[in-house]
Amino acid sequence: MAEKSDLLILVINPGSTSTKVALFSGKKRIAEESLSHRKEELARFKTIWEQFDYRLDLIIQFLNRQNLKAFSLSAVVGRGGLLKPLHRGTYTIDAKMIADARRGVQGDHISNLGCALAQEIAKLYGCQSFVVDPVSVDEFEPLARYSGHPRIERKALSHALNLRAAAIWGAEAMGLNPDSANFVVAHLGGGISVAPLRGGRIIDVNDASSDGPFSPERTGGLPLQAFIELCFSGEFTRVEMKQFVMGKGGLAAYLGTNDAREVESRIEKGDVAAAEVYEAMAYQIAKEIAAMASVLHGQIQGIILSGGLAYSKHLTGLITDRVEFIAPVKVIPGELEMEAMTAGALRVLSGQEKVQTY
Repeated sequence: MAEKSDLLILVINPGSTSTKVALFSGKKRIAEESLSHRKEELARFKTIWEQFDYRLDLIIQFLNRQNLKAFSLSAVVGRGGLLKPLHRGTYTIDAKMIADARRGVQGDHISNLGCALAQEIAKLYGCQSFVVDPVSVDEFEPLARYSGHPRIERKALSHALNLRAAAIWGAEAMGLNPDSANFVVAHLGGGISVAPLRGGRIIDVNDASSDGPFSPERTGGLPLQAFIELCFSGEFTRVEMKQFVMGKGGLAAYLGTNDAREVESRIEKGDVAAAEVYEAMAYQIAKEIAAMASVLHGQIQGIILSGGLAYSKHLTGLITDRVEFIAPVKVIPGELEMEAMTAGALRVLSGQEKVQTY
């Protein structure tokens, strides 16, 4: 079996306006590009799947620039999207997975392209293709599924890839076994997911698209009665209401920007309103962390803050002040997605973890 450092892995992460690609030799990143897609280019495609050939061609161009030979790749990993509910882990990409991604079994999202793009590149290079901890990882315990009405069940859709990776790396940094330690992990980005992990399992999590703390561009949970009145006010269309909660909420609604760096710059210049809104976001994140700690009866070894916003010492400081009485706080900044997908493939290729079938 090859050493981890000898394995060449391509990672593909499609986003709304770019496709991020990275080449790793073992854990070492040796090349990376964000293949940008202008709005005018994407406008000619009616659906996300019509973008497939366009994005595939750009990935192939990236690989050609690396002068890679056939069979030089050990694996290609694609971002896992809104697939059927799955256990955590690394999955071989197959026809059933791609069919579910195409029909949007749990929703239509650009990340659904990840598995199909990875498989196509893997065919060209004669290697395996995987997804790691897709958005649809579902290891909820029964009580977590209750919403308050039988017509609506809480679903496990989260930043599962980032949450699990942060827990694994946090455990390693603390000298703990990630398969037996308990953590509350908060992924802090454009959307915010806060989850209790019991022995690596995400047993509950807020839906970052409609629940939990507000974020740079999402409202999080809202007072229902006032929200219902807005929905039927005639002021907004259905599409506009969806944008209201996901895209035009949070910091963007309160302060006119979704850029936390700009908000912090305003605070440094004495903007009292910006300071209060920013602290309110931290306050809500801390409340959600404390709530998720209760799911584990307070028996947790640490609280981990990750994601792009975790680079902010101001924000992580505000959160830490409110939750460090529960457990030690570990900050692991960054989106982690490219590294997490690579790590998942390496665990399988090195025999540390068994690959799963969709």
